[in-house]
Amino acid sequence: MHEATLTIGQLADRSGVAPSALRYYERLGLIHAARTGGNQRRYARTELRRVAFIRISQQVGVSLEEIRAALDSLPSGRIPTPDDWAALSRAWRDRLDERIRLLGKLRDDLDGCIGCGCLSLQRCTLYNPGDSLAAEGPGPRLMLPRPGQG
Repeated sequence: MHEATLTIGQLADRSGVAPSALRYYERLGLIHAARTGGNQRRYARTELRRVAFIRISQQVGVSLEEIRAALDSLPSGRIPTPDDWAALSRAWRDRLDERIRLLGKLRDDLDGCIGCGCLSLQRCTLYNPGDSLAAEGPGPRLMLPRPGQG
């Protein structure tokens, strides 16, 4: 094997991602492999960074579609530079800040509700009598940003 490439098993071992998931990521265009004469996958070592990015992004709730769009913003035909990764990071900053805000709100506002069984509607942060917030849109309106708040 050429030392600059990894087999699917080696990429799986090094990245902690199952070979089946790597094949799925490849099918979605998230990672790329070259093929040998015997049709075996060979991954450039640089794919390790992409797989790490995918794993971390998924852990914080980013969809594979969003991950693909971000990875598609990286240059093709050359290894992404630190500046390329920094640009991707800047593009995600607002989205990640909103996720952090929402996770903090979920942590702070739901800790009492989880154990209460909603027996105290006077204190419930999600109580919406008469569905009065339906006009603002679908979903948990008290948790999601209000219209006009971005």
